Amino acid sequence: MKTVNSSGAERVVETAIRTNVLGLNQGMSGNISLRDGEGFLITPSAVAHEALTPEDIVPVTFSGEWPGYKKPSSEWRFHADIYQRHADAGAVIHAHPPWCTTLACLHREIPAFHYMVAVAGGDSIRCADYALFGTPALSDNILRALEGRKACLIANHGMVCFDEDLESALALAMEVENLARLYAQALSIGEPALLDHKQMAEVMERFSRYRDS
Repeated sequence: MKTVNSSGAERVVETAIRTNVLGLNQGMSGNISLRDGEGFLITPSAVAHEALTPEDIVPVTFSGEWPGYKKPSSEWRFHADIYQRHADAGAVIHAHPPWCTTLACLHREIPAFHYMVAVAGGDSIRCADYALFGTPALSDNILRALEGRKACLIANHGMVCFDEDLESALALAMEVENLARLYAQALSIGEPALLDHKQMAEVMERFSRYRDS
C-alpha cells in the first residue's frame, strides 16, 4: 500500500491553491494529481482547496487502492488511466475554468483558430463526450479525446490536461483557458478563420524544436 510522499503532497497542495487563485477552480471544484512511483498523489474528496494540508493528499495505486479513511477525489479513475496511457504524464490538472466550461457546455472543441492551439499537441483541443463524473465511461471518453493531445474539454463539465510536472501542467491549463476565452470572443463577432493542417504541422514542428533545444 502506498504511503504519502510529503514533498510531492506539498506541491499538490500548492498547485491546488493556485488553481483557485488563478480562477481555474473555486472551492472544492477540480482536482490535482502528481505521478508518484507506481501510483499518484491526488487531492481528496470534499475538501476546499484553500483548506488543504499535505496530510489531506491521498496516495492512490493505479489499480485504485488507497490507505486510511480519507477518500481521493471521485475523479481518481481518469487520473489513473491518463498516467497509464501516457508515459509522459507527470501531473494531471482537472479544472472548471469559466471559458473552457462555457465551450464544454456547448459541446464545442477549440479548433485551429490560433497557432497556440498546438500547445496541447495537435490542431484542435477536442471536447470529450459527456458521462457522469467519476465513472469508467467518463474516463474512456477523456482518453479518446486525449489521443495525440495533452488537453481536452469535457462536455458539460470542464477541462483536463497533463504535462511532465505540476508547473508545466498548470501553465498548460492557463493557456487552454486563455484560448477558450479568445475563441468564445471571436465567435461573438463572427466565425474565426482557421489555420489548415499544414500550417499547424509547421507550428508543432517549431514547438518540438524549442523543446529539444
